[in-house]
Amino acid sequence: MLRAESDVTEPPDAIDTLIQRCLAGDQDAWADIVRQYRRRVYSVAYKFTGNHQEAEDLTQDIFIKVFRALHTFDRRANFQTWLISVSRNMCIDHYRSVRKERETINRDINANDLMPVADGPAADALLEQQGQAALLRRALAALPEPLKAAVTLRDLQDLSYHDIARRLQVPEGTVKSRINRGRAELIRLVRQYRHDLEGARS
Repeated sequence: MLRAESDVTEPPDAIDTLIQRCLAGDQDAWADIVRQYRRRVYSVAYKFTGNHQEAEDLTQDIFIKVFRALHTFDRRANFQTWLISVSRNMCIDHYRSVRKERETINRDINANDLMPVADGPAADALLEQQGQAALLRRALAALPEPLKAAVTLRDLQDLSYHDIARRLQVPEGTVKSRINRGRAELIRLVRQYRHDLEGARS
């Protein structure tokens, strides 16, 4: 869908023509818009993420949103200004979402507690002293294997979405979905186990 990138920006009347063609269903016109502005959008995304792969993913998401919202664009306004505004807003939302996810993971999940421990009485004593570790390990073990693999590779091994997709041989969209579902389920299980434990003690 994407053609070779260009730094050349079409004049306003040309952009208006492209938008009109795009709204009429001309996919080539949309490809031209993406080609002309992709580098600018990527630059905004990279400034927020500092990571090439995340910036690439975010750039794709931004253009999807722009395509869906193109009919709302006020043709009297400057298209590039509107596009960059949409890009920044999406980047801010992405940053807040990632930060919230990380805060939740850091609050409820200590990656060090998920690392394997040796067998034997010493290990049992360690787990007794670290009740949270036991809950986390139990919750991780309870995850369906696809979710467990995705969460482990992302949050414990800190692999990129691209590397995880290659490792698991699935699309990156599937990786993101599994990670989000896995995190949510892991947190739910930890809270459930903790609640059950507290109830048993009372």
